[in-house]
Amino acid sequence: MRALVITDIHANLVALKKVLEDAADVDAVWCLGDVVGYGPKPNECIALLKEQPNMLCVLGNHDAAALNLLDLSTFNPEARQSVEWMQTQLNAESLEFLENLPEMVDVGQATLVHGSPRHPVFEYLLDTRAATDNFNHFETDYCFVGHTHLPVMFYIHEDDYMAGLTIPPVNMVTHLSPRAIINPGSTGQPRDRDPRASYAIFDTEAETWEYRRVNYDIETVQHMMEDAGLPERHILRLQGGW
Repeated sequence: MRALVITDIHANLVALKKVLEDAADVDAVWCLGDVVGYGPKPNECIALLKEQPNMLCVLGNHDAAALNLLDLSTFNPEARQSVEWMQTQLNAESLEFLENLPEMVDVGQATLVHGSPRHPVFEYLLDTRAATDNFNHFETDYCFVGHTHLPVMFYIHEDDYMAGLTIPPVNMVTHLSPRAIINPGSTGQPRDRDPRASYAIFDTEAETWEYRRVNYDIETVQHMMEDAGLPERHILRLQGGW
C-alpha cells in the first residue's frame, strides 16, 4: 500500500491541492495534525481531506486550539490572532471533524502522532536526545510525526545508546529499517528555508520512504491571507520557508 503522509497543512488549501495532485494515485492519506491554523482556508482543507481514500488524521496543537483545548496565552500575539480568527471561521462540520481526532493512531507497522509519541500533541522533536527518549514510547517499527515543520529522520538500532539523525534526499526512495521516527516536513508552512510544500510517500510493503517537495502558487495564498486580515509575519514567511 502507498500511503501519502502529510502534516501541518495549516489551512493552506492551494498547497494541499498541489500535494494531492503531485502524489497522484495513493491508497491512503495519513495526516499528522495541524490541518488548521495560520492559513486562510480551514473549512476547505478539512472538507478536502475528508474526501481522501482511507484517510487517517490525528490531533495537532492548532487543531486543539481551535477547540479551546489550549490556553491561548501560551501562543505569541500573532499566533493568538490567527487562532482567534480561525475560531470565528470554522463551521459545524469542521468542528465535528476536529473534535473526533485522536491524539495517536497505530496503523500496521507505523504510529501516527503530531508532536511525539511521548506527548502526542505538544512535544517538539528537534534533537537526538529528545528523539532517543521517545523511542520508548511507541511499539511499532516507525513513528511518523509533524509539529516542527522540518523534514527529518531519527533512527536507532538495537545496540545504539543514542539516536542518529539524517535528512532524507528529495525525490529519492529511502529503504527503511526499524526503528525510526520520521517527519515529512510541512505541507502548508515549511520552515527549513525551502518554501515548497513538503510531503512523503510511505510504501507499507516495501518499507520505503519517498520524501518529496513541490512548488505551489504562494502569492495566491498570500493574497488570501491579506484579504482575511491575517498577520503579516505569517504571510511573509511562506515566501522564504521560515
